[in-house]
Amino acid sequence: MRFRQFAIAYAATAAVFLGLDALWLTLMADALYRPAIGHLMRERFAPWPAIAFYAIYVAGVVVFAVAPALRQRQWRWALGRGALLGLVAYATYDLTNQATLKGWPWHVTLADLCWGMAATAVAAAVACGFASRPRRDGAAG
Repeated sequence: MRFRQFAIAYAATAAVFLGLDALWLTLMADALYRPAIGHLMRERFAPWPAIAFYAIYVAGVVVFAVAPALRQRQWRWALGRGALLGLVAYATYDLTNQATLKGWPWHVTLADLCWGMAATAVAAAVACGFASRPRRDGAAG
């Protein structure tokens, strides 16, 4: 994967994933998270850990889902590998919390696992579509 293609894939993944996740968190903060784990939530949002997560996670999506799909020339690979990566990443967080935090609710874990799979799969597939488009000037990647 050339730098230009990586940059396009990274930007597309970031735009789609951040957009979807912002929508999810806006809709679900008061409906799912606050009633279930509100006692663990900060009063004020801390942006730097979130920025670090998104920067690292988007890079992981590109490396582990988008790039292999581009080599195969199959956006469906990005969709499937993105779903698997989302499951692994969100399971790492939620199941660790399930194992270590008293009272961590199963319905939060299950919702997060489904969300992580779906959002990551969609972001990876869309990014694959953008990154696989030929350059307008006809030059290679």
